[in-house]
Amino acid sequence: MCRHLAYLGPPIPLARLVFDPPHSLAHQSWAPRDMRGGGTINADGFGIGWFPDDGPPVRYRRQSPLWSDAALPALAAATSSRAVLAAVRSATVGMPVVETAVAPFQDGRWLFSHNGRVDGWPDSLVDLAGDLATRDLITLDAPTDSALLWALLRRRLRDGADPGDALVDLACAVTEAAPGSRLNLLLTDGRAIHATAVGHALSVRSGGGAVTVASEPLDGDGWHPVADHSLLVADTSTVDIHPLTLKGATP
Repeated sequence: MCRHLAYLGPPIPLARLVFDPPHSLAHQSWAPRDMRGGGTINADGFGIGWFPDDGPPVRYRRQSPLWSDAALPALAAATSSRAVLAAVRSATVGMPVVETAVAPFQDGRWLFSHNGRVDGWPDSLVDLAGDLATRDLITLDAPTDSALLWALLRRRLRDGADPGDALVDLACAVTEAAPGSRLNLLLTDGRAIHATAVGHALSVRSGGGAVTVASEPLDGDGWHPVADHSLLVADTSTVDIHPLTLKGATP
């Protein structure tokens, strides 16, 4: 499994999410609390995507453990943003440990992360992958379930689907094709956060013109769990959570 988070609100240093809280993303990389479905630590890479005042998001990704990057604490302390998506990775057995396999994945203004796994990979998703254009298949970021999920979601977004509808449609298709899959999907364009909780933990904190969604609370203040089998849609003023009915989803 992996750990991920997204933030929208007044500009804050990246360190306020990645290093400073008592259960920050850095802490979760070596001492996660809820790695249901496999794994003990998140040492197979990390990535941070943030939105500057203008233009597309910027990404900083590595295939090494977050705690091994000596340059990152200073970078995170000196870099502020109003919108962030970050993740630490625990690679599923058999999948490559490479930088391109690390979230966030990007297309234009979109940043995406997947916490979970696709059961029966890769055979279970052969039919769904067959719906993609050949170019999308041969340009996957990495030969992993998360990269394929991103290609499938990206196609829906490029076709004009509402982001929430695209996530739900993808979750439905994957749980039907690969029952038991864990599909905590996290998507942002810097203006809103869309996320699914399917088979794994997710929490949200909002208030003061800011919202943070995370696999695990970063501290003990103001967090609320998101029920399993839910779609979350949030911006800096509202948080909406809708129940999902998914065939084949993990109870």
